[in-house]
Amino acid sequence: MSNKTILSLSKLLSDAYEGGVVAPLRELVESADISLAYQIQQENHLRWSEEGRITIGRKIGLTSKAVQTQLGVDQPDYGMVYADTCYGSGAQLSVSKFLQPKIEAEIAFVLKSDLDSESLTIVDIINAIDYAVPALEIVDSRVENWDITLFDTIADNASYGGIVMGTTPVQLSQLDLENCTMKLFQNSELVSEGEGRACLGNPLLATLWLANIMIKNGLPLRAGDVVLSGALGPMVPVQAKNTFTATIDGLNSVSVTFTE
Repeated sequence: MSNKTILSLSKLLSDAYEGGVVAPLRELVESADISLAYQIQQENHLRWSEEGRITIGRKIGLTSKAVQTQLGVDQPDYGMVYADTCYGSGAQLSVSKFLQPKIEAEIAFVLKSDLDSESLTIVDIINAIDYAVPALEIVDSRVENWDITLFDTIADNASYGGIVMGTTPVQLSQLDLENCTMKLFQNSELVSEGEGRACLGNPLLATLWLANIMIKNGLPLRAGDVVLSGALGPMVPVQAKNTFTATIDGLNSVSVTFTE
């Protein structure tokens, strides 16, 4: 795939944030391989960084079997998290900021040290995490009708829209990350639930996967980075005039209200 084509496809996605959804990118390439999808993602990341956008971490996508089933894929992916799309619990956001928003609940980690050594282990991950908070990821797609494959979502920054983070840090020693239960409420109605093991067996294992692949791709995780470790249950469509609240065992709740 030529650089010209990568530039063209990345610009198509970038413009979609303002101009509306586009057709699936897989239909515009001869071979929809994952490496090409990440090149398209990276091209937009470089463009936005040059424009002054600040990267604050990474998101891991497609860690839950439930979400993989929803989207018809069989492996996780990653995308970049930006400061201008990070909100605190209780935020009120207009749905007009997004195109086709959905929401999911997960655990976010904040790192206190770099993860840039070869052959990382789970011990390195545990030692590198400063604290955890509950988080809501606003998942969004620039691809029409969410008609995506793994190629489409990776190219589209792993279908990232924004994050809403809890505001009470909790140490790992206070959490049972494998067995913790998550409940996501739309107003007072339970709309999604799951547990820590739904995230690649444990959110720490998902983070280990991310840390190793970021080293391989030359973009290692650094101290201060946020890691969205992956959904603990199915995504839920977002509509205006609704408040979503997630509770996760051992962590305080996190909520967001969507307005017109």
